[in-house]
Amino acid sequence: MAKSGPRKINRYSEEFKATAVRLSDLPDVLIQDVANALDIHPFMLSRWRKQAREGLIVTKGIKLDLETASELKRLRDLEKKYKLLQEEHDLLKKAIRFASDQKRKSSSSSKQTGKPTKSQ
Repeated sequence: MAKSGPRKINRYSEEFKATAVRLSDLPDVLIQDVANALDIHPFMLSRWRKQAREGLIVTKGIKLDLETASELKRLRDLEKKYKLLQEEHDLLKKAIRFASDQKRKSSSSSKQTGKPTKSQ
């Protein structure tokens, strides 16, 4: 259910928009990462990028904070490594489950193939 009352509308400066666009243009940086870092919606950043292509937002002359740019690249690298580790973890869990199922099957079949006992 939607909240009643006035909506919060943020107004961003042209410099902020241009900086966001420049950050999103860096190699190996995703729009989603920049949007998350700046606490804005990715659609808004995509719209600003379109406006920059149309010349409505001027990005030339905007200097990027090198620390922010490197942090975004580092974040992207960490996310890639984390995803790889998750996949490896899932694979190991499946291997452990498979091995324990095989062990359980082999131990139950060996009990069944044992020598029958005589009943008196």
